[in-house]
Amino acid sequence: MANIRNRLLLILGCVLVSAWALFPRTVIERVKRDGVFVYDTVKRVPLKKGLDLQGGMHLTLEVDESKQAVADKAEALDRALKVIRQRIDEFGVAEPVVQKIGTDRLVVELPGIDDPERAQSVVSEAAFLQFQITDRTQALERVLARLDQAAAAAGIRSGTQVATGDTARSVGVTSLFGGDSAAADSDSAAATTPATPSAGLFTSNVAGGAVPGQYVVPIEAYDALASALNTPSVQAVIPPGKQLKWGSEELVAGNQRYRELYMLDAKPIITGEYLIDARPNTDPVDGNVVTFTLNNEGGRRFKNETAKHLKENMAIVLDDKVMTAPVIQSSIGRNGQITLGGGSLQAAQDLALVLRAGALPVPLKITEVRNIGASLGQDSIDKGVRALALSVLLVIVIMIGYYRFAGTLAVAALALYVLFTAAVLAGFDAVLTLPGLAGFVLSVGIAVDANVLIFERIREELDAGKSVRLSVDEGFRHALSAIVDSAVTTILSGAVLYQYGSGPVRGFAVTLIAGVVASLFTALFVSRTFFMLWLQQTRGAKALSI
Repeated sequence: MANIRNRLLLILGCVLVSAWALFPRTVIERVKRDGVFVYDTVKRVPLKKGLDLQGGMHLTLEVDESKQAVADKAEALDRALKVIRQRIDEFGVAEPVVQKIGTDRLVVELPGIDDPERAQSVVSEAAFLQFQITDRTQALERVLARLDQAAAAAGIRSGTQVATGDTARSVGVTSLFGGDSAAADSDSAAATTPATPSAGLFTSNVAGGAVPGQYVVPIEAYDALASALNTPSVQAVIPPGKQLKWGSEELVAGNQRYRELYMLDAKPIITGEYLIDARPNTDPVDGNVVTFTLNNEGGRRFKNETAKHLKENMAIVLDDKVMTAPVIQSSIGRNGQITLGGGSLQAAQDLALVLRAGALPVPLKITEVRNIGASLGQDSIDKGVRALALSVLLVIVIMIGYYRFAGTLAVAALALYVLFTAAVLAGFDAVLTLPGLAGFVLSVGIAVDANVLIFERIREELDAGKSVRLSVDEGFRHALSAIVDSAVTTILSGAVLYQYGSGPVRGFAVTLIAGVVASLFTALFVSRTFFMLWLQQTRGAKALSI
């Protein structure tokens, strides 16, 4: 009697714990708000839905070797995976999947994402940050003719002529650290006098800007110049120790649109490897900005280097694009800020996010994008639920129709099995996917399979003339080894699928393993308890309908 009572109390405890795990409730969790993680009360929903049920985005990324070959792609992808996972975690996507497939691909799944373009940018942004001093020696002017010749030899020409020097001078850059950048040096405001329309590609389309080392190019000539600057013969003409890099934004002067082009010292005074924090902010003068903090070593190096270049312009370069080129008014230590011009607060948040997560070790390219709509996900849920309901109904009909009263006890145990399996998945914060629903349906059949083995052994014992109580005891004892063997092999198979499979396969494996574990408990413990309770009530004097 005490044994049965203890068993019933344990089953009741499992039911209560399972109900608590599956009940939506309000908890305190770490959430992202305005680009910053805070602790707040949120409603916790068990059994979160995966990409195929909730809708979202699936991305496949590969190493981009268009500019430079990568010796060890597998190792580079391992490091890139860590960076992307950190970015996605800070991006605030619930239950993302970031995993390596083979040795040359990464797969990123973002359930419930509502801004696909922003997500792609955050994932693929290289986020390589450099601080470089702009050229003050007019190095570009001295090689314009040679650049024209190299571009012509490469077959790249353009008839567009740049605007007048006065218009070019009106296109200015706002200083990041204070003061107008044009006032840094009076002789830096002199614009290059444009050549005649018959001049070459560079001399006819490049004019001096508002700060030393800055130039402006009409938007109509941008493609031609960008193509020329990607040509090895043109690159060879650029003076040693110098680099040409484009600005990140378009400029407008009157009715003309321009792109900025900067001549920079090739050696950066510091890179983003020393950066330890970056936060979005709003400045009353500069608008939306990103404030950054360097570590102690980076702060010392930055302070020393900026002290050497007072009143010079320093370009802040992100992914080979110049974000801004402020005047260094005084030596800068660990803290600084990056202005985004007309960029939105969300752009500042995303830039701070990728800077905090770190730069990608290798450039990545997106080779596949799949967007899954919420309606498709809901359709998958409806079909999965119908499949589960139909399978459970068929099991109930067959078990009760074939095994009568014993089948009824098995169905009662099966109801608890469904509850326990769902609770195990919720307890481990598992994400329910469409393959996961399939695994759930399959595990229902596995759950009753154990009961079938037990019932057939009980039948054999009854046919041998043994009493009902002894037949039940012997049936459970003899079926035990077969049930455990079957469960262990299934769990091992599921573990292999989880270890080496991708997201959907893992979802199937998780629900399958959880279902098998729950089926062991319900078949060997819950069903046995129901039989013991029935035997106690009938004192073993009643025939078992099996």
